[in-house]
Parts: sequence; structure tokens; C-alpha cells
Amino acid sequence: MLPGEESSAWVTLTRTPALDVPTLSRALEMLGHVQGIIEASDALRTRAGIPAAAREFLSGAKAALSGAERAWLENPRHHVVPFTDPRYPELLRGTERYPAALYVVGNADVLNDPQLAVVGSRNPTAQGSDTAQEFSEYLAERGLAITSGLASGIDSAAHRGALAAQGITIAVLGSGVDVVYPRSGIALAEQIRQQGALVSGFPLGTPPRRGHFPQRNSIIAGMSLGTLVVEATRRSGSLITARQAAACGRELFAIPGSIHSPLSRGCHELIRQGARLTETAHDILSELDFSAFFARASGPPAGPAAAGISASGMDKDHKILLDALGFDPADLDVLVVRTGFKPEAVSSMMLILELEGHVQAAPGGRYSRVVRSRR
Repeated sequence: MLPGEESSAWVTLTRTPALDVPTLSRALEMLGHVQGIIEASDALRTRAGIPAAAREFLSGAKAALSGAERAWLENPRHHVVPFTDPRYPELLRGTERYPAALYVVGNADVLNDPQLAVVGSRNPTAQGSDTAQEFSEYLAERGLAITSGLASGIDSAAHRGALAAQGITIAVLGSGVDVVYPRSGIALAEQIRQQGALVSGFPLGTPPRRGHFPQRNSIIAGMSLGTLVVEATRRSGSLITARQAAACGRELFAIPGSIHSPLSRGCHELIRQGARLTETAHDILSELDFSAFFARASGPPAGPAAAGISASGMDKDHKILLDALGFDPADLDVLVVRTGFKPEAVSSMMLILELEGHVQAAPGGRYSRVVRSRR
């Protein structure tokens, strides 16, 4: 059977109702190969355990590939990777339920690279986005593929971090792989296609629907050795990914945040439930054994202050003011109370700290501390 014929057959089977991996496995055992399922008589399909709904579909006109599907398969960077293919992610195959085939745009060989899922809020803080990007860049430099869902916010920041490191990143979609969602992610998706892979467990042309994203999340968690949650509310979809990762026996990491921020509560809940409290990328590297992949990286993992702006050269008053700010946003009036300094002195010193990159303006006339690296 020609490779193109096999791919065409799998495209048909992914659109066929009532077919799951156990059913297909039994049918393949009896009929020998995937094309045998397509070409078999109804009686033979019945004997092979193909359900009635699937047999009816395969006997009808809708089973034939559309022109768009045929055109998609002609691109050498487009792949259909069935569960029988050695390129199919071994970790995903070890989960309870997994797609019969994955649609891939880009490099299908990266599906079995060691992966870390990085997920979080679609509406993160600026610091959350920076943290996701910095962690992902650092870890991608050391051989981890960064896997996420292409959503706005933390997902996109994670992909960008891996791309900045010239590393591998994999985006798993809640739609057909030919339907990029959100539309604002089209340019990012093109970069990912060039430097990694876009992946979907849904047939071509499938629109993004709310009910698709739990399956998308299960693929993200299933392909990855661990999942890192950066910022998430208690009702965040990222927690679905996290819990699926835990259910698969994978490592779960969560970055803590301010007790005043709703975007910290999901991470804090995960930590209470047993996720590893994560402050640096070294917390991840020390938990996961990637020695074979990190051998080419020079030097030990950096600590929290690596590449940051040193505060050692500050005078005493500036240091007191920065310490008084802490790590939660605060306005000038609060800082006056905390330090006992005069308002004009606080205002002047905050301007200097902002110009030197130690603090940044936050909404509501407040300031927040700049954390330059979380590696």
C-alpha cells in the first residue's frame, strides 16, 4: 500500500463515527491493514467488530475524501500520524484514551521529543507572560520541547519563549489543524510550523468549539512529561490540563503568586493538592531527568537572580524603598506609610528605580517590582 493511500484511509477513519482505538486495533488485527477496513464488505466489517454507525458511514458517499483533504495531503509538511505509526507520541499512547490519529503540520518527528506543557491564563499579568516566556526559553535551550495550546496569554508566551531559544515548540489545537484559532495566532502558528509542529486530534476543517478543548488539553498533558501552570484562576481551563497530567501520573508544577491576585488562586489550589511549588526553572530540571538532553547545555541552571538587575549598588534609602514595595503592586501613599519617608522623596526615588529598571508602573497609580529572571 502506498503511503498516500494509507494517509487517505486514515483521514476517512478519523471522520468515521463510533470508531475508537480498541475497535480499530481489533479490526486491523483481522483485516491486516487500514486500507482493508476501507475496502472490506459490510459483512467483513461486521465480523471485524466495526459498529453499525461506522459501517453505514463507510458505505456512503461521505467517506470519500474531499478536494480540500486531498490538497492538504499533497503538502510534504502535512502528516497524518496514526496510533500505529512509530512517530505517534509514546507517552500519549500510554494514556487511557487517545486519538486514533494526529494531524500534524511541520516536523512530525518532534512528537516524541521530551516535552513540558506550559499553560495558564488567557489574560495574564505582564509579569506572568514574562515568566512563561523566560521559563520556556531557558528550558527549550536545554532540549525540552515546549508544548501548549496556542491560546492568547500564557500559551502564546510559552511558544514565543521556545522560538526565541531556537528550540522546539508544539501547539495543540482544539480545531482542525488547518483552522488556526484564535485568528490572532496565525503569524505565531506559522513560526511554530517552521520550528516545531502544529498538532490536532480532530479531522481537517473542524471548527473550534468549547467541547473540543478538554480533548485538546488531554493531548497536551498526555504528550508531556510534566505540566507547568503559570497563572490561572480557580475556574481556568488550564486546571483541566493540570488535573489530566496528574491523572496520567505526570509531574505537575505551579508557580505561586500574590495572595491578592485571582490569577494566583488556581496555582495555589494545585500546590495545596500536591503540585510542586515552582520558583525557578531549576525546580523543574531537578525533578525531571533530562540528563541526556541537557548535556550540551553549558553551565548549571541559573538561580532566581540570574541575569537580573543587581540591587547591591543601591544606596540604603533606595534599598529600603524597594524592600518596602515587596512583590505586590503598591501606590506611593502605601510606600510612604511603610517607609516613613516624605512623599516627595518616595516619588523621586521611585522615578529613579523605574529608570534603572527595578520597578514598573502598574494600573491605578501603583508600582510593581520587576523580576528580571525566574530561571
